[in-house]
Amino acid sequence: MSDAELQAIRKAKLQALQKKLVKKKEHTQQANSDEILDRIFRGRAWEIFNVASQQYPKAMLKLKPSLVKLALSGRIREVTGEQLYFFLRSLGLRIRLRTHIRFTEHGKLKSLSEKIKEDLSKI
Repeated sequence: MSDAELQAIRKAKLQALQKKLVKKKEHTQQANSDEILDRIFRGRAWEIFNVASQQYPKAMLKLKPSLVKLALSGRIREVTGEQLYFFLRSLGLRIRLRTHIRFTEHGKLKSLSEKIKEDLSKI
């Protein structure tokens, strides 16, 4: 092998190692930002955040570092699910949450549709 071929192989290996290093740093940054958000999120905040991330991935990728930065600076100490929901709504992100209306009747948990079916079958 010539020196040029060896240099090409070394260069390719170096580029591959650099790519691995960048991926590893991104992964640790992702884990660190999740830990920071976990410290400030209360109640259903993670649920709201995850649903918003699924519905608006680009916007949430831009918003996440800002939330982390505000948390690290101490400007945000606690965020509840309701606060996060209304904040996202004020930004123009209409988040659609799955809702269920359930209640207990005679010790059983029933949905509203089950209750209506029962009532209609009695008539």
